[in-house]
Amino acid sequence: MQKYKTELKWGVIFMVTSLVWMLLERLAGLHGAHIDKHATYTNLFAIPAIAIYVLALLDKRKRDLDGKMSYKEGVITGLIITAIVAILSPLAQWLTAVVITPGYFPAIIEYTVSQGEMSRAAAEEYFSLSSYIWIAIIGALGMGVVTSLIVAAFTRKQ
Repeated sequence: MQKYKTELKWGVIFMVTSLVWMLLERLAGLHGAHIDKHATYTNLFAIPAIAIYVLALLDKRKRDLDGKMSYKEGVITGLIITAIVAILSPLAQWLTAVVITPGYFPAIIEYTVSQGEMSRAAAEEYFSLSSYIWIAIIGALGMGVVTSLIVAAFTRKQ
């Protein structure tokens, strides 16, 4: 476990950052009054998400690899962080849905149905905690792999 201390730290930092982002979205009204803008502004989370991966790989290089890191070491570090984020995703989704913004699912269901984007049954199935948990896990794995591959190229140092 000591071998992966840096990756665990950054996986937890990623999760805490995502929870803070959700709180900021709620406070900005993106889970209620301005729910129509949510789909656009939630994508801005990519900025801190990528920044966390950059900082994580730089931290790994500095603290654990004596200032040197190959592309392969960077990718492996990123993939380990990705796995941790994916494992923590269900907890983050539960905290978001139950603690941070319990009114989000009913609000987004009503908005989606009122806009004619989905039937009520389809919206209730899609906008649910179980659905969002799976979306979060798959999203964390997909985006984490891509981010790891790209960020490792920029943080390698021989």
